[in-house]
Amino acid sequence: MFASLVRNLIKARDGEVAPTFWATAYGFCILFAYYILRPVRDEISSADRGNLQVLWTAVFLVMLLAVPAYSWAGSRYSRAVFVPLANRFFIANLVAFYTALVLLPEGARPWIDRVFYVWVSVFALFVVTVFWGFMADLFTNEQGKRLFGFIAVGSSLGGIAGSAATASLVQWLPRFTLLLAACIPLELASWCVVLLHTRYGGGRDHARPTSKPLGGSAWSGIGVVFRSRYLLGIATFIALMTYASTVLYFMQANLIGGAVADRAARTALFARIDLWANVLTIVLQTLLAARIVQWIGIGPSLAILPVAAGLGFLWMGSVPVLSLLITLQVAYRGLRYGLAKPAREVLFTVVSREEKYKSKAFLDAAVYRGGDLVSGWIYAGLTAMGLAIGPIALTAAPLTAVWAVVGLRLGRQQEVRAQSGAPPVPAVAG
Repeated sequence: MFASLVRNLIKARDGEVAPTFWATAYGFCILFAYYILRPVRDEISSADRGNLQVLWTAVFLVMLLAVPAYSWAGSRYSRAVFVPLANRFFIANLVAFYTALVLLPEGARPWIDRVFYVWVSVFALFVVTVFWGFMADLFTNEQGKRLFGFIAVGSSLGGIAGSAATASLVQWLPRFTLLLAACIPLELASWCVVLLHTRYGGGRDHARPTSKPLGGSAWSGIGVVFRSRYLLGIATFIALMTYASTVLYFMQANLIGGAVADRAARTALFARIDLWANVLTIVLQTLLAARIVQWIGIGPSLAILPVAAGLGFLWMGSVPVLSLLITLQVAYRGLRYGLAKPAREVLFTVVSREEKYKSKAFLDAAVYRGGDLVSGWIYAGLTAMGLAIGPIALTAAPLTAVWAVVGLRLGRQQEVRAQSGAPPVPAVAG
């Protein structure tokens, strides 16, 4: 049944159905774990919204330490070792948080909440970065255009399942018991990685590059970005996207924090926003993403999100109310993960293995969270100047035009690289 569905939806070829299934399962498990934890994190941001930019500064500083550690692990272990190793490190962290919440006094809870907020933000970027780096290493450029939209469906289904589980359970169970529940899909994701690497990624052939460590040093991920105009363009795209996302996130924290007083009710509302955003995402990924990318190309597909964000900011500038913000947030996240994310990951199918893994860690972690840091303080500065939510939304609108142009240029550069045939061919044959 799954084979028929994949072949009908994305025209999968011989040898592609099984790895697509396991890649989809891997994405499901990763996002299931994350979306169990995400509403808990977002509730903390509303409860402690006066310190939100400080928390984001802490996230960025932790990222500065985490990126070299990630590059060091990738330089010494094959992907079949360091990917499960990273997942199990996060599992150990969750158990430690649960233990602290149970054993430490109530007075320690605000600081545990803040540390947990920083931890989830780091966790989210790293597990997703590793996942898509693995996908770009496993599939070719042509396969990515056909398969990545469908593979991302697994992530969205995981997000829906995690959001629904949190919205249902948080009313009946202590919030911190959700931390232990997230450990199960993380462990299952580790087994998916081992299977994909062994059966479909050349893991049995120890002479193949995919079975070896990436090489380089702990800092080489930073160097590969600054040596490449193409990767610097991707960094610019991510930075502009981050500013738009940060503005929406701060608006959401302020409006919901002011409108909903009960912590459990706020957590449930955030979970419902996540749920509807993931429903929209999966509709786009299942029915439209692959077709849009093939019809109009990578560049225009990347430009759709900034154009939609710009229109949304203009609308929010005139009517800054909570119901409109929730609608805009759902639409923005649906387009971001349902269309822009698969299209952006295709950009990495035309770079080397070291660039896939190490530059993605730097781009998705340091650049993304660095963008959060700068954007968060810009938002705080605009608020300190007396600007309300509506005017702040209007100041963000012009940057979306620059963002769209960057996306179009990246699409053209990706096509040139794909036609030159420069990157090595990944292991899964169509």
